[in-house]
Amino acid sequence: MIKVGIIGSTGYAGGELVRLLMQRDDVEIVWYGSKSYVGKEYASIYQNMFEIVDAECMDDNMEELADKVDVVFTATPQGLCASLVNEEILSKVKIIDLSADFRIKDVNIYEEWYKIKHPAPEYIKEAVYGLPEINREAVKKARLIANPGCYPTCSFLSIYPLVKEGLIDPNTIIIDAKSGTSGAGRGAKVDNLYCEVNESIKAYGVASHRHTPEIEEQLSYAAGKPVVINFTPHLVPMDRGILITAYASLTKEVTYEEVKAVYDKYYADEYFVRVLNKDVTPQTRWVKGSNFVDVNFKIDPRTNRVIMMGAMDNLVKGAAGQAVQNMNLMFGLEENKGLKLVPMFP
Repeated sequence: MIKVGIIGSTGYAGGELVRLLMQRDDVEIVWYGSKSYVGKEYASIYQNMFEIVDAECMDDNMEELADKVDVVFTATPQGLCASLVNEEILSKVKIIDLSADFRIKDVNIYEEWYKIKHPAPEYIKEAVYGLPEINREAVKKARLIANPGCYPTCSFLSIYPLVKEGLIDPNTIIIDAKSGTSGAGRGAKVDNLYCEVNESIKAYGVASHRHTPEIEEQLSYAAGKPVVINFTPHLVPMDRGILITAYASLTKEVTYEEVKAVYDKYYADEYFVRVLNKDVTPQTRWVKGSNFVDVNFKIDPRTNRVIMMGAMDNLVKGAAGQAVQNMNLMFGLEENKGLKLVPMFP
């Protein structure tokens, strides 16, 4: 039995972690952390957990928590996990951090984009970037996981094979991304009110979104050289889901079959990455509620460019599902255990 603590259990990602882990008979959630709701019944915050979760919300005392569980998930704002972690805690418990605290390896870049001083830069090098499709073996041995961001996960998996094989010029990449409103978190914000979001779509974080350096860093590792991209996210009036449409110049003339073979080379054995059939474009509706990422591409010979596409659920593969996938690897379990979720439709 794996004993689990969740700090930030009443946010959207934290709530999704609870939903996924409550379905398992090999996991016990013993700590429902929530700074805003200490002492309140968890099921009073999320009514869908009525008569399923019989526990009160706890605080974020990581030191006490480390003595009670095997793994801690931190689904918290930037800076909190890094302010709580120390060597004594890491000697007792594994940590999977869903914030950006340990994703970016250059602390100066982190501080520049996130506008806060990093509380624990000494652990940045050790932290493993928890994208199992790329770092599976390192995840298995890790004690501190930096769970990737939602936009970076979908963007990187959609683009990675062609960057790795040198079929595109990585510095010509333009990523157009769209996300449902749950990606902005559960906090009350005027911009996320129903009347502000419904029947509208908007770009935000233009040329300044915090996921940009994370995407660039991972693509740089794949390319073997520094990569700079254009990344523009958009907010769309739906609860959950991410759609990526990326563009890049080809380095040589290629056929559909050649590009498809590259995607198959990297993803044929990946349970959660589905390379779609020719001319089938990814849609968020076909991955909703699941840990799948649907990817595909289209060659545009007229412009000598390729369009790379991806769709996924931002709360599952983009957050909680990927965190559980990492937990499975860290504890030597089947990677897709508890995650064989058929996408919900309608």
